[in-house]
Amino acid sequence: MRIVAALGGNALLQRGEHPDAAVQSRHVHDAARSLAELVTAGHEVVITHGNGPQIGLLAQESETDPALTAPYPLDVLGAQTQGMIGTLLVRELMGRLPGRAVTALVTHTEVDPDDPAFHRPGKFIGGQLTDRQARMMQIERGWATARDGERMRRVVPSPQPKAIVEVAAIRALLATGTVVVAAGGGGIPVTRDPNSDLVRGVEAVVDKDLTAALLARRLDADALLILTDVTHVFTGYGTTRPRPLVAVTPRQLRALDLPEGSMRPKAEAAAGFVEQTGRIAAIGPLDNALGILLGTTGTTVRAAVTGAGTAPGALPAGPPSARHAADTRTTV
Repeated sequence: MRIVAALGGNALLQRGEHPDAAVQSRHVHDAARSLAELVTAGHEVVITHGNGPQIGLLAQESETDPALTAPYPLDVLGAQTQGMIGTLLVRELMGRLPGRAVTALVTHTEVDPDDPAFHRPGKFIGGQLTDRQARMMQIERGWATARDGERMRRVVPSPQPKAIVEVAAIRALLATGTVVVAAGGGGIPVTRDPNSDLVRGVEAVVDKDLTAALLARRLDADALLILTDVTHVFTGYGTTRPRPLVAVTPRQLRALDLPEGSMRPKAEAAAGFVEQTGRIAAIGPLDNALGILLGTTGTTVRAAVTGAGTAPGALPAGPPSARHAADTRTTV
């Protein structure tokens, strides 16, 4: 099977943790074990990842650097996070998959310059702020901020992804048996000039789950796995009686009251992929990707669910389906 697996940025750097390289390396080490199990089970794997905490840290460093006359734009900082997280993932995966080609590809995501998100910032980046810190950042740096749980965080525009610029290159790499890390942080956001066809970076961060769903559709993937720091999608999450959901339809998933800044985009991405392809998506724990695929953990999203609260039979392991055979003829 061909699988797109999306890692949450908060799963690589969890709430309250120091954003040190050693901390992130430890989480990547755990994630690589889980991802390598998918590959050794015979699946083609494309890995995407979030970058909210990481790009927020780089943005803060850039804005306070006295050597700069102006801070680096978010699209360039997004490229930096692709390189940072990409190299950590590639090195860990190479160690767990000896003899297997693994590469990280700098990836751009095309967005609409007229997307209304540019006028309504809503994507969380960076660490948590107190109310006082948030007010100071609004005054001193012009940040937009919003409440994320008990604290405040910076929010930036998050336009809808329209196209993955390097999708043909990703297909070509898959055809050679390469494990690909691509579209990190939702991809580097760009717009395309309709007259010159030139691409230009824009000040935004694309949601990585929506980009992962788009990438999975463009690659004709059999499954989209969204790996995060919870075991399931829950009803009543944060209450005294949360209930894990094992199997849901897209309609059931969309009907849930889920947090806009965290689980809601994951649910939307999973539901959209299933609706548009008829294949499966699943949301579950970062440390058990194979279990999510097999239905032993996580929340599976299917066009139709049989039974009450139990997932249908697991999908088979093995090589990619026949519809991917044509990819071997793809060239960069």
